[in-house]
Amino acid sequence: MTFAGNGIGITRGIAIGEAHILQRGLLEISPRMIDTADVPAEIKRFQLAVNGARERLHEIRQKIPGNTRSDIIAFIDTHLLMMNDAALVEVPIKLIRKHAYAAEWALQLQRESLVQVFDTMDDPYLRTRKDDVEHVVNQIQMALLDLDDESNDNRSGKVILAQDLTPADTIVMRHQGIAAFITEFGGPMSHTAILARSLDIPAVVGVHSITRLLHQGETVVVDGEQGVILADADQATLAHYQQRISAAQSRATQLRNLIGKAATTREGVRVHLMANIELPEDIETTRELQADAVGLYRTEFLYMNRQGMPDEEEHYQTYRRVVEGLDGIPITIRTLDLGADKQVDGCTSYCCNPALGLRAIRLCLKEPKMFQPQLRAILRAAVHGPVRIMIPMLSNLQEVRKLKALLAETEAALSADGIPFAKDIPVGGMIEVPAAALAADAFTRELDFLSIGTNDLIQYTLAIDRVDDEVNYLYDPLHPAILRLIQMVITAGQRAGIPISMCGEMAGDPRYIPLLIGMGLREFSMQPGSLLIAKERLLQLDAAKLAKQTRRLMKRLGESDFEQLLGKICALH
Repeated sequence: MTFAGNGIGITRGIAIGEAHILQRGLLEISPRMIDTADVPAEIKRFQLAVNGARERLHEIRQKIPGNTRSDIIAFIDTHLLMMNDAALVEVPIKLIRKHAYAAEWALQLQRESLVQVFDTMDDPYLRTRKDDVEHVVNQIQMALLDLDDESNDNRSGKVILAQDLTPADTIVMRHQGIAAFITEFGGPMSHTAILARSLDIPAVVGVHSITRLLHQGETVVVDGEQGVILADADQATLAHYQQRISAAQSRATQLRNLIGKAATTREGVRVHLMANIELPEDIETTRELQADAVGLYRTEFLYMNRQGMPDEEEHYQTYRRVVEGLDGIPITIRTLDLGADKQVDGCTSYCCNPALGLRAIRLCLKEPKMFQPQLRAILRAAVHGPVRIMIPMLSNLQEVRKLKALLAETEAALSADGIPFAKDIPVGGMIEVPAAALAADAFTRELDFLSIGTNDLIQYTLAIDRVDDEVNYLYDPLHPAILRLIQMVITAGQRAGIPISMCGEMAGDPRYIPLLIGMGLREFSMQPGSLLIAKERLLQLDAAKLAKQTRRLMKRLGESDFEQLLGKICALH
């Protein structure tokens, strides 16, 4: 009998192969004490385990082919850096020395402490960074317990089933020729998911108990687009999926033919397709796909998995590498978007609702000593290429004016120090708070551009947490209130003659592109993997026809024929 399961599809690929079950996951560590006399030896054992885990990662990195993209290698480098971080290397030693804990238990306690911090974060992307902690700790624990990592198994053509996979696992398996993987844990923004997309591995995550429900050697179908898993399927079903695999391969080739082709509608209306990037190494994909610009460069990764804050020079060198690497492609750098739930040294506060508390621009303006090094670095990096600054979570004009005053003060300080920097950098704001959308006209008079952050705008407007399984069914980009707010912002930008872009997930979803084009949006920023699909969709559209249909739709929001009108707009033209 065919087994069917559902999870979170994180790639568009489909694969068929034999199940290969990895019997390891997060290790269960029990409390254990040691004799005080054994503390020095236990500390030595822990240090040897860290060194062993570090050496294994170095070996994996050295085996990666030289033509592998730098953004992929960066995942291994991140974990190598973490294995030098005091939070994971020094704190467990202090616990061993102070309480005579066994090394495994000391490391486990520190892991729980770090994971608790990440679990309280409101930003879904940053919350999933706890995966890094879990993966690195697991590597050290395996070294402590002298466990085999199963890396010598024959995995070519297999579908890997595991509780979770580390970035190192994923990279090694890709070069071993695995067909696909399925995990019990993980989300669409985890490092494993990002790597699967970068490496073009069909994958489904979040399939609970899958390692117990399937058997070694079973034939498994993995549909990474639909998040569907089938085992023990009949021949007709397998033939159906084989046809889909062939069709997908042909389509991928066709999509690559769009590289270098202008993104225009059928009548020639130019649309700018930009990339959202998260790590400096993402620039290679952006250049390869010839994105018009980087519409959103997140900088929070500089603050994560570390003690203390990055200094100006670290900021500057990071941004300079990105700007120079883009070789003239414009980039919009979003300033720090940490919150009350994501503390850095010197900034401590408590908020019962971090999503609505001291975060993003609010935190930056309250802590200028933390913020100014980033501003100085951005201004310095802008000497090397076209840069814009974007401010997250604006809710009132006073924030814009304070930011501009701080920017002027920063420019004056750089000038006094004799340090080269770019002047008159465009400054824009993210519209992700309903109040900002409603006041978009006022913001257009103060800023050079606006970018609609639909992820937060939708959840703030509809009062739901999109990562909460109990209520995320209410997350609706097509809710009349959301459409009204988006239209307000686009119209405000048109009146003021300033660029309006969208950088949320809605921008990269081909289902919504016709509607957004009809509303007047001409700048879309999305994950690099969505650029060619979005371009393909655009080439099929008639902007004038969509504008007429959308004007009618906006007059019928909430009416009985709304869904019918919406369906016509989103159908292929």
